[in-house]
Amino acid sequence: MTSLYVDRRGVELEVDGEALVFRENGLRTGTVPMAPLSRVFLRGDIRLQTSVLGKLGERGIGVIVLSGRKAEPTMLLARPHNDAARRVAQYQLSRDTAFCLAFSRNLVFEKISSQRDYALTLREQVLEHRYELTLVLRTLDQILLRIMQIPTIAALRGAEGAASAAHFRGIAAIAVPRLNFSQRNRRPPRDPLNAVLSLSYTLLHTEAVLALYGAGLDPFIGFYHQLDFGRESLACDLVEPLRVEVDSFALQLFRKEIIRPEAFSTSENGCFMNKNARAAFYGEWEKLAERLRKMLADQITKLMDQLTISPSTFKDKHETD
Repeated sequence: MTSLYVDRRGVELEVDGEALVFRENGLRTGTVPMAPLSRVFLRGDIRLQTSVLGKLGERGIGVIVLSGRKAEPTMLLARPHNDAARRVAQYQLSRDTAFCLAFSRNLVFEKISSQRDYALTLREQVLEHRYELTLVLRTLDQILLRIMQIPTIAALRGAEGAASAAHFRGIAAIAVPRLNFSQRNRRPPRDPLNAVLSLSYTLLHTEAVLALYGAGLDPFIGFYHQLDFGRESLACDLVEPLRVEVDSFALQLFRKEIIRPEAFSTSENGCFMNKNARAAFYGEWEKLAERLRKMLADQITKLMDQLTISPSTFKDKHETD
């Protein structure tokens, strides 16, 4: 299964049998079969009839509308999995503090371990910044040693934040100087690397929401990320260990000059990619997205196994490994 990205002003979408048809100025300009599609991303001034949305829904194809320059996502989801017992088990465990703490410790441990592995790889590859990356590794090692003893989810968030700050110091050390990247910032992103990170995280989050919804779980009910109005907290949980994949991807786009800093415009409203850069980005993103979907599917399978375990018998996996 694959994704379709439509990011072209003035395009009209129609359905012709089992295919999507593209028209511009009344002329047919392209056709894409629906059979291999799992999701469609729409951005810009695109026109379509409700029958198109209905046909996509019938085929189980999710639709994600990326609105405005900030690409805020709105998701139109296909029919969910019909086993409501899964959601009942999820709701019950979300109220169990012991389960949530154990789940969160494992999640944060996995995320920081992936950051450590990435810093170690970078230190071997970018020898001129070996010192800075060694400092990052020391910080991450110190945090990892105490994760499983941290007593509350709030304290875990503090440890996660400290690890992420160190992680991005390492990225700043090796980033292309023209990117003017010094730290992670968002809403709005203020440099090209942060702009790519923000868009990539948005797309990763939508993948998690679609995967959870299709598996019959409620994306809004999380265990590490607690209830918050309008936030898909379980999707936020699932993406945490995968963020390093996105960070590496974004950095490599610039190091390999697939996207250049000159392809961005910066104002008081933030930093944004131009149309040509977005086209290059989507092409590269889909290559990564295939792997991310498999990783998300594996995470959901493990989560489903945990939902069948009695909360009283659930333990941190690192205590028993």
